[in-house]
Amino acid sequence: MVPEHLEFGLLGEHLGHSFSPAIHKQLGGYDYQLVELPPDQVGPFLQEGSFRGLNVTIPYKKTVMAYCQKLSPAAERIGSVNTIMRKADGSLYGDNTDYDGFRYLLQSAGAQVRGKKVLVLGSGGASLTVRAVLADLGAGDVVTISRRGPDNYGNLDRHRDAEYIVNATPVGMYPNTGISPVDLDQFPRCKGVFDLIYNPAKTQFLLDGQRRGMLWANGLGMLVAQARAAAERFLDVPISEERVAEITADMEKKTHNLLLIGMPGCGKTTVGRELARRLNRPLEDVDRRIAAAAGRPIPEIFAQEGEEGFRIREHLALCAVSKESGRVIACGGGIVTRKENWDPMRQNSTVIYLRRDLSLLPTSGRPMSQANPVEKLYRQRAPLYEQLADLTVENRGTPAETANEIIRRLGL
Repeated sequence: MVPEHLEFGLLGEHLGHSFSPAIHKQLGGYDYQLVELPPDQVGPFLQEGSFRGLNVTIPYKKTVMAYCQKLSPAAERIGSVNTIMRKADGSLYGDNTDYDGFRYLLQSAGAQVRGKKVLVLGSGGASLTVRAVLADLGAGDVVTISRRGPDNYGNLDRHRDAEYIVNATPVGMYPNTGISPVDLDQFPRCKGVFDLIYNPAKTQFLLDGQRRGMLWANGLGMLVAQARAAAERFLDVPISEERVAEITADMEKKTHNLLLIGMPGCGKTTVGRELARRLNRPLEDVDRRIAAAAGRPIPEIFAQEGEEGFRIREHLALCAVSKESGRVIACGGGIVTRKENWDPMRQNSTVIYLRRDLSLLPTSGRPMSQANPVEKLYRQRAPLYEQLADLTVENRGTPAETANEIIRRLGL
């Protein structure tokens, strides 16, 4: 759909979760809208629209080239356009600022690709940009992995010596999170993984790399850096590169979930409710999701299905809510005891451990606390809470006071 009054915007087919309007608002303060169009409407829109400038995303980065009267050297070389400006004579000029974005991603992460073997997963327009940047930075053997080409996912063993891997495919992107395009165990020499995806903040590919101690970065910094380059072209004014890091950090704060863990009764729901109110975010209570889906309360689920049945339901509920953005999530006390929950908890969230004096923890209506001494549960779970937490906060005061402390320490 084309907005009635459009100055600048993003052209694509499905744009429901784009961060671009918020980024461009910070960069230039201009009106920036989403333009979702089916393929048959792209040409007429480009020919007849009254916009001043556009960004272009999948699947139209190649399509729009035919409607540009002139291309920048970068767009011609790469073979795709992600930025269009309307010139004074009405003609369209196609450029590629994804180049600026990916170069920023590598440099800000500290990747040293000169002379190194790099695998690029995917052969679409994004892959072409990645290859151009890698070539200019002096990378050694750059290999494109595609589904059907000579180098494909069926013969990855011939590239066990790869030192960096870039995911330029949509595998692992919201809402289909939790999957990776490759198994990193196949690459014993790999020292860095980079994903052009930014939602979720950590794809399974990046989580696997982080767990192995590799250098990693998602595509959010790239998105902001290419938006900065596009905004400079839209406005014809320079914008400080420092703004990229500032806006990236701000977007991370706004989009990351705040996920609360801790012992049963430590205040996750009450503090979570206060955080949600203060930050104007939705509150998601994993236990309440489980009970609502089952149509019966948690103690009844434990009685009828046992702990194993409850944990299966808990994992499914966590996976559903943790892939979303900008939420406050209150988790059950035992969620950390299952390792399959760790990656979903980390993919899009800042994990906050609420610690509270054991003597203040209630046990009524809590099957695990009633069946086991609280001290025993604490000894089992405390190391896991500490291992998973990005932030630990003592819940000694009122919910409002604890929420204030979290907000202060996270700079929200």
